[in-house]
Amino acid sequence: MIRRAINNLLLRGKYIVNMANNLICAESKKSRPFTVIVEGNIGCGKTTFLNYFKKHKNICVLSEPIDLWRDCKGHNLLGHMYSDPKKWSFTFQSYVQLTMLNHHVLPTPCPVKLMERSIYSARYCFVEKMKRDELLSKPSAAVIDEWFQWLTKNTPINVDLIVYLRSSPEVVYRRMMERNRSEEKSVPFEYLESLHQLHEEWLYYKTLHHCPARVLTLDANLDLESIEEEYGKFEPHIWNLGILNSN
Repeated sequence: MIRRAINNLLLRGKYIVNMANNLICAESKKSRPFTVIVEGNIGCGKTTFLNYFKKHKNICVLSEPIDLWRDCKGHNLLGHMYSDPKKWSFTFQSYVQLTMLNHHVLPTPCPVKLMERSIYSARYCFVEKMKRDELLSKPSAAVIDEWFQWLTKNTPINVDLIVYLRSSPEVVYRRMMERNRSEEKSVPFEYLESLHQLHEEWLYYKTLHHCPARVLTLDANLDLESIEEEYGKFEPHIWNLGILNSN
């Protein structure tokens, strides 16, 4: 009888512990926003996508921190990287990793966080490209990767959904030339072609690296009017997911 009572107490104890763990997990999920990262090649329309969702007060929209890359205590790291990638790739990608991490962990009261690119694309596409082109030495690439592995295991950079704005290299090259950013004038078509292939392998075919969340692929070759219609179709999807996450 005493043994039965002890067993009952142990079973109740396990039940209470399991319930507590479930509540902690649920509360942890509620306390962070539903996080969407918007990925794609240079010139695929990420800024247009983010601007479309800025009308919602309950969505925290975080653009790629290009201004920080252009002015790190007075140094234009983006410009340096494009003008002499062999010399500046490690410095630039180290800073990209830091600034993207800041976006991942940035607290917000909004139920949805929408980020332009991420710490994942920085590593899986851009650092990968630099490694293949030998713009990053093996020791430099190893240091960036060690930091990346540590950050993904020890910091709260959870991602719930990836939006892949899929566009052809020809389209993004034309758009890049039209927007005429000074740092991008020297970017060759072949560079965009290689980046496109890396995004395809990572997000579309899923044959390269780890995919941290499910992927929604949108046709980003459409013109501005048509692409905004596509964003409109996607809008209830992201909004409803964010609301469900906050309840």
